[in-house]
Amino acid sequence: MNVLVPLVVAIPLLGSALTLALGRRRPQQIIVSVLALTLVAAISTALLVQVDQNGPSVVHVGGWQAPWGIVLVVDRLSAIMLLVSALMLLGVLLFAVGQGIVDGDAETPVSIFHPTYLVLAAGLFNAFIAGDLFNLYVGFEMLLSASYVLLTLGGTGARIRVGVTYVVVSLVSSVLFLSAIALIYGATGTVTMALIADRVADLPPDVQLILNLLLLLAFCVKAAVFPLSFWLPDSYPTAPAPVTAVFAGLLTKVGIYAIIRTQTLLFPESQLSVPLMVVAFLTLIVGILGALAQADIKRLLSFTLVSHIGYMIFGIAMGTPLAIAATIFYVVHHITVQTSLFLCAGLIERVGGTTSLARLGGLLKAAPFVAFLFFVGALNLGGIPPFSGFLGKFALFQAGAELGGPLSYILLAAGAATSLLTLYALARVWNIAFWRSTDEVEAYESPMLDGLLEDPDDHGTVKTRTISPLMTGATTALLALTVSLTLFAGPVFALTARAADNIEQPATYINAVFPDGSP
Repeated sequence: MNVLVPLVVAIPLLGSALTLALGRRRPQQIIVSVLALTLVAAISTALLVQVDQNGPSVVHVGGWQAPWGIVLVVDRLSAIMLLVSALMLLGVLLFAVGQGIVDGDAETPVSIFHPTYLVLAAGLFNAFIAGDLFNLYVGFEMLLSASYVLLTLGGTGARIRVGVTYVVVSLVSSVLFLSAIALIYGATGTVTMALIADRVADLPPDVQLILNLLLLLAFCVKAAVFPLSFWLPDSYPTAPAPVTAVFAGLLTKVGIYAIIRTQTLLFPESQLSVPLMVVAFLTLIVGILGALAQADIKRLLSFTLVSHIGYMIFGIAMGTPLAIAATIFYVVHHITVQTSLFLCAGLIERVGGTTSLARLGGLLKAAPFVAFLFFVGALNLGGIPPFSGFLGKFALFQAGAELGGPLSYILLAAGAATSLLTLYALARVWNIAFWRSTDEVEAYESPMLDGLLEDPDDHGTVKTRTISPLMTGATTALLALTVSLTLFAGPVFALTARAADNIEQPATYINAVFPDGSP
């Protein structure tokens, strides 16, 4: 079964090379891309079953044993992230294919999109299975290279502008990460995470703290944790709908995954629990207040994305087995629901010609099924029972109540308020975009919306476009996956609890990499 581990990276890379060689042959590129991600999803399922039953799977690339060679490790957490990411990437790819069928190559040039998309997938998968920090860095750089190309598809001025900002911020994060890797190597003599975990406890506490802070800073930029989240709301809404959905659902979660992995494996006795709680509080509150101040659906969703990262940081800061299990469950929930809602925003833009709330109306009559899809996603993200958003938050709140302490209770209140305000923000979108009739759009006066628009007198060019059945089907499938998290919440949470137990015991990871003892 270990032979399957490197395939989750090798298959997308081979698919990328093949789609690039196929040039502008759209049908063949689509077949290769869909087949590659389907294979990865199937392999991820097999790996999840395997590691859940038998423990972590480890591959020493080229037969070179760690720490001299590259080690790939799949435990329960890695396998969960692989499977969910593969399903999301496949669903968004089908949406993009449907969009390409009706629009041609205007938004996603076929000769560029498929190879780059598969490189992005390979970078994601590589980050999840990396057993050493430098290979994790390589995964991040693959993501950076591919995401810049995808972010600037179409070459418009706005996309180039935000693309430059995105690259600059990502490069700063990469420099911080690379500096942390260099310092960790200098202090421990290795970049293999299992070996670092075995040696870092011998370092002076102040050195441990510096290394921990550097890694956290780098990963918090990737995860869009406040105040390092300033780049996200401007970057994501300008990209094509499929690209925005992938970025929103997955790219920030790579940072969250890296924080979980390093905090539990390398720094299990971290002194940064209180600062992380403060950051979680600020991320929750500032993010949701930013969402309330938006008059564009995609920007509003981008701010809710930032806000809900705070729930995950709260769980990591608590660090208890229940908190980590709830965090993993919430990560899975948030990947699925946020991706689905951004795809819904793409459908809204096609039906209404815009995502500006000041210019939308009557969508309930014009596109009732799109209204239904957005309604389900909004209830889930808002945390209405019995959806998975409520279940994930409830588990986090339970962990917070068990931990106790003034700061924990403050965060519980902030989390509850954020959930209610998220529901309010999405209900406002529903009322204006779907419930308001088209006759009311011109007559409707809202000083608040006018104040939020960059130019209230600019009504722009509203151009509606056709929705392909494949686009609707892909969005429906991903929303059905979010609902399935509710229907199968018991088994899923039991799996995340086992994953939490796994990573709460660093010896499990270390012994998998070095079964005969550390060198």
